[in-house]
Amino acid sequence: MYQELLLKEIRRKIDDKSLNDEIANILNISYDAAHRRTSLKAKFSFEEALKLAKYYQISLNQFITSDRQLVVQKTSTVDKTEDLQSFFQNNLSIFESLPLSDEMTIYYSAKDIPFFYTLSDTLLSRFKIYVWMNLLNAKQVFIPFLEFSPPYFESNTQELKKKYEAQNVVELWNNRTISSILQQILFYYETGLLQKNEAEIILKELRELIKYVEEKTESNPKFQLYENELMHLSNDIFFHHPQQSLFAIPTNMFGYILVNDPKTCKETYNYFEHQIKNSKSLNTSGNRDRKIFFNKMFEQIEHLKQKL
Repeated sequence: MYQELLLKEIRRKIDDKSLNDEIANILNISYDAAHRRTSLKAKFSFEEALKLAKYYQISLNQFITSDRQLVVQKTSTVDKTEDLQSFFQNNLSIFESLPLSDEMTIYYSAKDIPFFYTLSDTLLSRFKIYVWMNLLNAKQVFIPFLEFSPPYFESNTQELKKKYEAQNVVELWNNRTISSILQQILFYYETGLLQKNEAEIILKELRELIKYVEEKTESNPKFQLYENELMHLSNDIFFHHPQQSLFAIPTNMFGYILVNDPKTCKETYNYFEHQIKNSKSLNTSGNRDRKIFFNKMFEQIEHLKQKL
């Protein structure tokens, strides 16, 4: 039964190509050996099934899961700055494993500012990493921000940011989306670990980032921004594609559970679409509503600046 299901998925992906030729080429076996497998006279070995599933990007979860049981993946643990290199590389690998095209849409429930925006060589980006690492690693000694120097991984982060910006993206924000970064700036300033001039630069860069998102909302047709005032946002990321989707559920600042089960992904897609129906489009609602939304964020930034 499972072999039939796998072959059915392969047939769906190859369209009019010869199934026997495809199987023979990928598994490096003869045409007759491929025919015996496609006619179910011989079974795929475990290694052959995995090789075919990987080549055609077919989730084997659908063959071994039930409504209440899923096989999921987990990203590698990050508890020190040296682990960030693998985190960003893992995120790049996720993009590379998905069928990126105009049919792909990324949904982001922005409880915090999406981390893709802070993948740059700025004080704001360095501060975010500083905060993340202090929160993740209980053994790490709090040092002044001025003394914090994360490893160089700009090539990976720039490529990751570029891939995200190139997709169709739907983000859900509310006026609390920047609350955590503002609270973090205040906390580290009050503890003396962040100097006033550093905090002011970070706030300036944060304002520039919010202004960039506002301008993108006005001018980029591939970017859709919604204001959701009714529900708590979650930092969930959903990569939706008709052939293969992926749901990333955060476990901490740098950890995700990855689910590619088709039924779960369909439910997730429906859930995001339901949230959008109960949200306000900042692309189409007009300049007044858009200005009100972003001005609230600028006011929060200015209020903290005056408080320092």
